[in-house]
Amino acid sequence: MKGLVLSGGKGSRLRPFTYTNAKQLVPIANKPVIFYTIEQLVEAGITEIGIVVGDTGDQVAAAIGDGSQFGARTTFIQQHAPLGIAHAVATARDFLGDSPFVLYLGDNFVMGGIQSYVDKFTANGSCSQILLHPVANPEAFGIAEMSAGRVTRIVEKPRNAQSNLAVVGIYMFDRSVHDVIGGLSPSWRGELEITDAIQGLIDRGFAVDAEVMNRYWIDTGKMDDMLNANRMVLSAMEPRCDGSIDDKSQIHAPVVIESGATVEDSVLRGPLVIGRDTAIVNSYVGPNTSIDARCRIVGCRIEDSIVMEDSRLERLHWPVAKSMIGRFVELHGGHNLYSLTLGDYSRIEMPDG
Repeated sequence: MKGLVLSGGKGSRLRPFTYTNAKQLVPIANKPVIFYTIEQLVEAGITEIGIVVGDTGDQVAAAIGDGSQFGARTTFIQQHAPLGIAHAVATARDFLGDSPFVLYLGDNFVMGGIQSYVDKFTANGSCSQILLHPVANPEAFGIAEMSAGRVTRIVEKPRNAQSNLAVVGIYMFDRSVHDVIGGLSPSWRGELEITDAIQGLIDRGFAVDAEVMNRYWIDTGKMDDMLNANRMVLSAMEPRCDGSIDDKSQIHAPVVIESGATVEDSVLRGPLVIGRDTAIVNSYVGPNTSIDARCRIVGCRIEDSIVMEDSRLERLHWPVAKSMIGRFVELHGGHNLYSLTLGDYSRIEMPDG
């Protein structure tokens, strides 16, 4: 079995971060979203992984490399235009060959992995298996209608949904799907839709199985989604300290402090993670916060936020909360309360009065 990870798309809902970064490289608990995807495929026994990339392909390839850091072998496949998920599968046809495969959208995030679902697909011998998750707003998702445990119909963003089971961005197929994709026409969006491919399998009489997920899942397409996923991962982390903490600091677990990080005269209240070679000085870092590598935080109060690598926040007289701060950001001074979304290389001088 092979894995196919989609890492294209513009990431418009995560701007300004995606002006300078691939959306799949935005970190959750100091790790790019797509790294969790690759790790879960490897945990499920899938080590031959194709990664479909678009305009940000060089960034993605530089971060992932040949896959050896994950115990995998990676092949990068260029999709020259964002023409849909099914089009991405067609683009990867030579890589996939006739192997069954797991198609995993690189901006989807699942707690607990996918091994049990992959094992069931392999055991059942069906031509496709999709994963479903109950949602409160089915009109915003592709929705599966079911009968006797089998999918009978896929409806994209229905006005009057007959089900609340959203199709998760993780799919399993055998070779049958390629013939169906070859006969698809573009949707009104001008794309080849994977939901149309699944419906095509059903219409041809193939069995499409479904598993309702019993674990946390989120599409990390927006800032609030990233913060929610960050909270979930941090809450499951085991405390660890590979850095240094002075005697004047107070640590309330669970806290992860990476190698080379220093904590001076500060209070850390977990769950949180401090990245390698980051300095925390005379600051309060509160729950659900991840601060990435090589940051410097001086005289600040931060909680429920993501601070990306190489950023400096100094002498802020107001708390930072429910914020995402990009790479190489410099933020100094100020007395008021703000919720921030700052892209890479931002430089903000806040008034003191």
